[in-house]
Amino acid sequence: MRHAIAGNKLGRQPRARQATVRDVAKATLIQQRIMTTKAKAKEARKLVDQLITLGKRGTLADKRHAFAILCDHELVSRLFRRTSSLFKSRNGGYTRIITLGQRRGDNAQLVYLELTEKEEVVISQPKSTAIAKKEKVKAVKKEEKGAPQEKAQTKEPQIKEAEALMAARIRGKVNLTQTRPTLTRQKLAQPQPLVASLLARVSIMLKTWLAMCGSGREVYGAKIMRNHRLCIRMIRVTRDARI
Repeated sequence: MRHAIAGNKLGRQPRARQATVRDVAKATLIQQRIMTTKAKAKEARKLVDQLITLGKRGTLADKRHAFAILCDHELVSRLFRRTSSLFKSRNGGYTRIITLGQRRGDNAQLVYLELTEKEEVVISQPKSTAIAKKEKVKAVKKEEKGAPQEKAQTKEPQIKEAEALMAARIRGKVNLTQTRPTLTRQKLAQPQPLVASLLARVSIMLKTWLAMCGSGREVYGAKIMRNHRLCIRMIRVTRDARI
């Protein structure tokens, strides 16, 4: 029979159980609120209350006793200077357990273990790096507003050069097989009139071929017109063709 045996063993050996309870108590004093299982919270709650009582006394022997349990000089100093001063008007009830749902997997009962009196948490101001990033974004936006006018001014002479080159090609002054355009279709301002002029030139050529051929004969003519991707190859002209 279990006479004079109190507490939960937590399925551990004595030293492992002692270390587990100590770590949960230390986390509670540092974070002021933690989430753990109900069994661990009930065991760690006793130790937290004991430590706060030692902090309220404040003697040298109490400090040595607390250090023997926590093994952390900074935490002991915080306990005796800051944490214990929050519970001067309390004679007990230093901790609180708030039940939560079941943990997925082992179905363990989860709870919050927290101090009833907490320190005020001051939210720091935004970092200087964040402010610098915002200023950079604003500067970039200002530059983008003035950029379109400069780009339009630089494109105008290039468009004029392209139009002059295409006009020379249509007139036959430039060899189409040797020269290539300096600009793409997207950069040309008005590609439709150029294409229409090429088609008109091809139609004139076909009319002349019909006049030379006469009736009752088939003529196979080939003409390659290169203007970027516009190619007309192997045009077959018959007597009944009409343009």
